Amino acid sequence: MAESAACPAFQLGRPRYDQTSFLGRLRHFLDIIDPSTLFVSEKELKECVKLLDDYKHGTLPPGVCSDQLWEAQKIKQAIIHPDTGEKIFMPFRMSGYVPFGTPIVIGLLLPNQTVMSTIIWQWLNQSHNACVNYANRNATKPTPTSKFLQGYVGAVTSAVSIAVGLNVLIQKANKLSPATRMIIQRFVPFPAVASANICNVALMRHNELSEGIDVLDNNGSVVGSSKIAARHAIMETAFTRVVLPMPIFVLPPIIMSYLERLRFLQRNRRLMLPIHSVVCLVTFGLSLPVAISLFPQMAQIEVSRLEPEIAMATDCKVLTYNKGL
Repeated sequence: MAESAACPAFQLGRPRYDQTSFLGRLRHFLDIIDPSTLFVSEKELKECVKLLDDYKHGTLPPGVCSDQLWEAQKIKQAIIHPDTGEKIFMPFRMSGYVPFGTPIVIGLLLPNQTVMSTIIWQWLNQSHNACVNYANRNATKPTPTSKFLQGYVGAVTSAVSIAVGLNVLIQKANKLSPATRMIIQRFVPFPAVASANICNVALMRHNELSEGIDVLDNNGSVVGSSKIAARHAIMETAFTRVVLPMPIFVLPPIIMSYLERLRFLQRNRRLMLPIHSVVCLVTFGLSLPVAISLFPQMAQIEVSRLEPEIAMATDCKVLTYNKGL
C-alpha cells in the first residue's frame, strides 16, 4: 500500500520532514523538543530500539507501518545520544530544555533584582545551558573536558558581569524615575544571556576553527575537514543563540508591564507570579523551535567556497556539514 503524504515512507536515520524549508525544519524540531518523550518508560524505549533494529536487519514483524517506525525513531533520538549510545539525563535532553529551563527564566525576569539574586540566576542559567550543551555534544571526536570548562567559566563570567554592570548603571541613573528604572531592569537579562551564549559557543567550539569539521558528499562519505565550513557552522549557531533569548527575555517584560496596569491584577497581586510564569512558559516554548529551525542542522555549502584541497578531492558541487544545535 502506498504511503500517504501525511506519513512518508520510513527512512532509518533520516528526518521525517523536508529540511530545505523552514516549515519542514520547524516540524522536525517540534518532534525533537516534544516534552511527552520525557514520560517514555524503559520498557517502551527498549521496544522502540528493538523495532528499529528489526527494520535495520530486515526482520520487521508484519503489520508495522511507517508511522510506528517514525515514532520509534523520534523516541530513540530524544532519549539516547547518537554517538555514545547512552541515555541522556532527563533535565539535559532537548525535550527537557523548556520544562526544566522555564523556572530559571522566570527567576531571571523577576522584578526588583538585587546584585546577589542577579548573580545566582545568571549562574543557574549558564550552568543549565552548559549541561545541555555537554549532554548533546558531538562525541564522535574526543574533546578535552577543559574545553567545556572554559566555555562554562567564560559564559558565566560574561553573563554575570554584563547583568551586574547594567544593573549598577541603571541604579545610578538618577534622571530615571523608579518606575522607568524597574521597566528597564527587566530587559537586562537579554543582553547578558545573548552575549554569554555567543561566548559559550565560541569557547566550546573553538577547536573546530583550528581543526575544521567533516564535510560530506552526496553518499555521506567524508571528503575532508574544513575550517571554512566550521566558521559557517559556528556563526550560524551563534546567531541562533542570540535569536533564541530575544522573545524569551523581551516579550514577557512588555506583556507584564501592560498586565500589571490592569485593575484586576492590581487587586489580586498574588496572581502576578502565576501569570508571569505562564507568559514565560509560552514564549519559551514557542521561541525555541522557531530559533533552532532558522538553519538546517545538516547544512550545505558550495565546494567553490571551501579550501582548494577539498575541491580537488571531490566531483560534487555541494557538500554537507553538521552545523550542530
